[in-house]
Amino acid sequence: MFKATPNPPETDPQELDEAAKRAIDHYLDPKPQAKKKKPSGQLFTVVDGVDTESLLANLSETLASADAMVSDLAFDLKGSRRHVALGIQQLIELGALLANGMLDNVNTQP
Repeated sequence: MFKATPNPPETDPQELDEAAKRAIDHYLDPKPQAKKKKPSGQLFTVVDGVDTESLLANLSETLASADAMVSDLAFDLKGSRRHVALGIQQLIELGALLANGMLDNVNTQP
């Protein structure tokens, strides 16, 4: 009978034995994995290598969002609670001004 495909290439039995041993060791005798670092309790991190301009831009946007939320909340409150919320809003606005000033400095550097 004629075969449409050529015969498979010759394989070295030693290579097959090594491959089989690697496969068996991988599934039946796994190497102990390095201990994972214990979480520090910190939920969020900043990705390494992010440039300063991106960090400052995100800080500015975050402060603007916090400002809008506290402003909305302050107008639903009465009395001393409203004064506290407006004080927090003022601190957020001050932080946003500082962040935007730093962002302007970063943008003007060559």
